[in-house]
Amino acid sequence: MPVMSSRRHFAIFTTASLPWMTGTAINPLFRAAYLAKDGDKDVTLVIPWLCVRDQELVYPNKIVFDSPSEHEVYVRRWIEERIEFRPSFSIKFYPAKFSKEMRSILPVGDITECIPDEVADIAVLEEPEHLNWYHHGRRWKKKFWRVIGIVHTNYLAYVRSEKNGQVIACVLKYMNTWVTRIYCHKTIRLSGATQDLPRSIVCNVHGVNPKFLEVGKQKLRQLQNGEKAFTKGAYYIGKMVWGKGYRELLDLLSKYQSKLAGLELDLYGSGEDSDEVHKSAQRLSLSVNVHPGRDHADPLFHEYKVFINPSTTDVVCTTSAEALAMGKIVICANHPSNEFFKQFPNCRIYNNDEEFVQLTLSALSEQPAPLTDVQRYELSWEAATERFIEVADIDPHAPESKIHQTSRIPLPAFLRTRKVKQNLEDASVYLHQALSGLEVTRRAFGAVPKTLQPDEQLCKDLGLAPPVKRKKLKFKLMS
Repeated sequence: MPVMSSRRHFAIFTTASLPWMTGTAINPLFRAAYLAKDGDKDVTLVIPWLCVRDQELVYPNKIVFDSPSEHEVYVRRWIEERIEFRPSFSIKFYPAKFSKEMRSILPVGDITECIPDEVADIAVLEEPEHLNWYHHGRRWKKKFWRVIGIVHTNYLAYVRSEKNGQVIACVLKYMNTWVTRIYCHKTIRLSGATQDLPRSIVCNVHGVNPKFLEVGKQKLRQLQNGEKAFTKGAYYIGKMVWGKGYRELLDLLSKYQSKLAGLELDLYGSGEDSDEVHKSAQRLSLSVNVHPGRDHADPLFHEYKVFINPSTTDVVCTTSAEALAMGKIVICANHPSNEFFKQFPNCRIYNNDEEFVQLTLSALSEQPAPLTDVQRYELSWEAATERFIEVADIDPHAPESKIHQTSRIPLPAFLRTRKVKQNLEDASVYLHQALSGLEVTRRAFGAVPKTLQPDEQLCKDLGLAPPVKRKKLKFKLMS
């Protein structure tokens, strides 16, 4: 039997990929790059592959890929343009479908198969609840020695705003608890704004694009040289939907127009509510300008001094972290999603409407405090990676049993003793697998139809055996 390397192997599974500019596409990509940076770990990023028809629904600017290799080139080029070292991780694709109803990418088939058994060591599940709602395949904790979930999204807050939202949220809360309990050894919640889950800990294990830190250093040099570092006032950037803080912000501006007289505020974003946001802004006597969405790294934003973010639906707001890294003053609500930012002097937290007005006026009249080296490091991906390794309780060295696992002979089931708790978990896994294996149950809970295994197009794209052959092979192995 082959003997495994004593190096740890991290397999990072996530629910989205570039060019979709969403947090679950970007942050796992940075995590993979920085975990592999020192060269002492093997890292594989496992991302969804969509057929061209689904790509057209998800990816912006009519970007589509004819093959996984073409998609991989795009992803690698994007990350290489943003870091100062050559990333050494590998990329694999799992079959997936886009759900229009859920506005989400969902796995198809058993995605644990993307990682060969002989290198299955540590699995990092970015959005473990999302990856496992409809999981029907190998049990994560049986295949991998350690399974770490990282919760990115406050799904309960999103569904509560829908029709019958309270009922849906109640079911979803139970489902999230169920799948993370049975499939993860430990779960990391980026902030207290997420659902409390079994064996979970709150820790922000995300950093910022190093380009933003470089902007902050440039602004500091300008201030030290007596130059004017910021020539513009206040702005907000975010997807232009009411749930992303635009309603709260415009309500505050409308209520305190006289006190905020003279305020100039620029809003940047694109989304379903863009027209309504624009109309609401026009009704104000204040100078509130609405612009299409842009990349926050655009030099246009370098000149703004104050970032106003009233949103309370984020788990950890990436744009707030980026603004702090650029040396700006950030004004945000006292909310669990902003807890990490309280350590920075340029983060101004308001508890009520009056404090919002006071903090906004004072921020516009003063200069930001210079970031110290320690504070700047806390925002970096190097620090985020250290926090991740620490809270995930990952031994840097492979356990001896892992190195020789391929030569172990498991004991017969009747000779193994299991605790009652383990028996209950096994029964729970069996129930979930049974329900997730029924098309009628999957459809009832929102799964994309016929996604128990990849269809012919996905198999062709990914070089997998056709569905029928795969089914026969699986039956043969089971028998």
